[in-house]
This record gives sequence, structure tokens and C-alpha cells, in this order.
Amino acid sequence: MIEPETIVRIRQLFFAEHWKIGTIALQLDLHHETVRDAVDTGRFNRARTEYAMRKTDPYVEFIEQTLKQYPRLRATRIYHMIQPRGYKGGISQLRRLVAHIRPAPEAFLKLRTFPGEEGQADWAHFGMVPVGRARRRLSCFVIALSYSRWLSMRFFFDQCLESFLDAHNEAFADFGGVPRIILYDNLKAAVLARRGDDVQFNPRLLELAAHYHFAPRPCRPARGNEKGRVERAIQYIRGSFFAARPFTTLEDFNRQARVWCAETASQRKWVEDDSRTVGEVFKEEQPQLLPLPAHRFESDLLVPARSGKTIYIRFDLNDYSIPPFAVGRPLTLAVSPHQIRILHGATLIACHRRAWDRHQVIEDPAHRQTLLEEKRRALGASPSGRLCLAVPESETLLDQAFRRGESIGRSTTQLVQLLDDFGVDDLQWAIHTALERETPRVSSVAWLLNQRRRTSRLAAPRPVSMDRRPDLADLHVQPHNSEVYDELSRSDTDDED
Repeated sequence: MIEPETIVRIRQLFFAEHWKIGTIALQLDLHHETVRDAVDTGRFNRARTEYAMRKTDPYVEFIEQTLKQYPRLRATRIYHMIQPRGYKGGISQLRRLVAHIRPAPEAFLKLRTFPGEEGQADWAHFGMVPVGRARRRLSCFVIALSYSRWLSMRFFFDQCLESFLDAHNEAFADFGGVPRIILYDNLKAAVLARRGDDVQFNPRLLELAAHYHFAPRPCRPARGNEKGRVERAIQYIRGSFFAARPFTTLEDFNRQARVWCAETASQRKWVEDDSRTVGEVFKEEQPQLLPLPAHRFESDLLVPARSGKTIYIRFDLNDYSIPPFAVGRPLTLAVSPHQIRILHGATLIACHRRAWDRHQVIEDPAHRQTLLEEKRRALGASPSGRLCLAVPESETLLDQAFRRGESIGRSTTQLVQLLDDFGVDDLQWAIHTALERETPRVSSVAWLLNQRRRTSRLAAPRPVSMDRRPDLADLHVQPHNSEVYDELSRSDTDDED
């Protein structure tokens, strides 16, 4: 049934304005049989098959509800749905009824933009890829310029906010400029919340927009047609770039993507004029883009961190080395998709490539070498450590002496004294000889050293140990004039002469 006001409108258009039945039905979005009934003139009403209509009448409400839920469902499928429910009519009558009941498709205008005015951005998922022992989710961020359809794309192993921001940096560098408006879907990296037309943007996106001077604009919910250019670009990427292309590394894949955008995607026909290519139109659009600022936007993820007792910090199940002085101190990780910078306050203390594998150790050899040198200096600070560094074989002698019941403390002190008196080479020879003769005692080492000195008829100098007499390190002797000594040696007779 239709409203009385609609009937009045139909009759006014038919009798006063002389519109045809089909024209009225099209303009008022009504079935032509409904218009004929409203006109209520026998000479315009053609005979209808009441038998066929009566067979579909019991199923009208069911068909309306089905089409409301599934607007694109075909009449043949509805026919097979109502047959088990007792429908005895034919498919032709059902098709006419479905065509009358089916909601009319929504109409859209063709969107046009000015050069440099708009870009459309979105993420695309390309499945899982192996990276060493890990499996990572491969995603691609695509920005398409709405006027020329020029593309920029970057692959990442995640869809986090930092990758989202870094992709913009790379895209603007590819374009050599910035579009005035960038259209987004309701991504979490772009839109935190919305209520009607009120939108709460992500603060980091607003910082990015302020840095590059563009305006972010979200699509309306369930309006994917508003960013159809980037949606079609993603389909093109899937079929032309990604299909049958083996994944190697993230860096190599992005290198191939840049080459493909410049050499292949740029040669496709421009949709507005197939006599021109996308690359040719982009050359005209590029000067209309906003100029780039002097510096890129800082997009790294900042993560507070503190190491344990080792010279490593763990991030994403991988260990990265730090200088020994930073162990246990509060640090900051500046993480990008390509590298990890480690900061102590505002000072950069380490920089590593980012590993996307699992359980890897990424190490700077200088950090390990510094730690080993510190360990050696610490070991040489004590008498036993100095003895061990100078003559490593002394450890074997002390172990055997301990098993024979000698005091380790007294033996170590005596060996250090012998080291100061005789030097490294003689002590090393004496310990080695004592071990060969199976007399691992400090007294045997001392006897061997003294015997060797007596044999060599050497005096027994005792070298001054600067460790025990640090005051002698700065001792300075003032030389005297030799003529003074000549004067003192003159005899009295010389004086009388």
C-alpha cells in the first residue's frame, strides 16, 4: 500500500502534467503496476494473471526480509529457498516480484581532485613469511595520489604506529612533496575514536601532519568507495607485483618495490585519458605538491630499558650489546624498522641493525673488547691477580702446593716477592722447572732462582718496586756542575801555589 499523498502526486503528474506511467514510476521509485493502480483508469490497466500473483503472495514478506539482509541475492537462489516452503509457481513470476521488491542500488558521483590536492592511504596484508626461526606478518602501506594515481609502497613486519609514521616519511620522499589532504580509513593509527562527524585523531598523526603541513581526513564509516583509488591500487599490487614473487629479505623486497613503482606501475594508462601514462601525469602533478621540510619526522619508537648484569639489552626476543659502563643504568631504545639506537640520556652509546629473527645476539665487538680489558685491569689490581697475569703457570704450582698442605696466602705473598726481585722471565723459568722436577713448593722456586744467580755470579740487586714506593715515581734529582767536584779534589799545595 502507498500513502494517499503519493496517490495524489501520481494522479497530478499523470492527468495534469501528462507524464507517462514509466516516467512516474522511475521518478517516484515505484513499480509501474503500483502507478497504474493509483491512476485507477481501466483503459490503462492491462490484464494481470491473478493466478501467478496469488502463488507469490504468501512469500512476499519472507522475500522482503531476505532481500533486506542480502540485497544482492539472486532470484534463482530465492526460488530454491521458497520451493521447500511450498511455492508452486514459476521462476518468471518470482523474478518480476524480486525486481519490484529489491532495494535500489546506491548511486555515487565520480570524484575528481586537483593535482597535488589529495592522497589516499591504507594498509594491506600479504600473509606470513619466514624470517630465520621466526614467522612474521608481512604488511604493505600504500599511498596513492588521487589525481595521477602515482604509488608509493613500503613493506613492514607489523602495522604498528611507528611503521605507519615511517611509511609516510618514505612516501613523501618518493613523491618529492606532500599532498594537501590524505584520506584514511578508520585505522587505529589514524583515528582513536569518533562519534558521528566528530573525530579524535591519534596525537602522533597530528604531529606528523603539523610537521609536513597536510590535513588528515578520515572516511565515513562503511564508505569504502571514498578511498577507491588506493583500494584499486592494492589490488593492482597484489596481481602485478606480489603474485609469484618469492620473499627474500625486507630490505630487498622494498628495493624491488621501489623499482617496480618507478618502472612498471608508472607506465600503466591514466584512467582519465588512456593516451597518457601515470608517469607523465605525475610529472605535471609533482610541482603542485607541498614542499618537503628540512628534516624528516622523528618516527622511532622510544622504549625505556635497563640491562641486567650482562652487557646486553633484550628487545623483541633478541639481545643487543651495550658498552660496559651502561650496565644497570636507565637507558632508552629508539626503535625503527631498520635499526635500534641505544641512548643514555641524550647521548647515543650504541647503534645496531634491527633483527627480525628470534633469539639472536647482535653485538658490537668493541663492547666485548672493552669489557675484557676492564676484567684484566681488575684482575691485575690484586697481588694474586698480578701474579696470575704475569706467570699463568703459577696457578698450577699453587694448586699442587695447596694439596700438599701449604698455605695459599703465604705462598702467594712469597711468589709475588720473588716476582719483584727476579722479574717475570726468571720466575716463569723457575716455576716451570719446579713443576717438571715434581717439587711444587715455593721454597724450591726460591732455591732455583738463587742458585741460578749464584751460578751467573751476579750481584743481588733488589729492584725498587714502584707499586710499594709510589713516592719515588715523581722523584727528581737536580744535576750539579762537575766543576764543583774538581774544585774539591784540589790539594792544599795547589792552593798555596
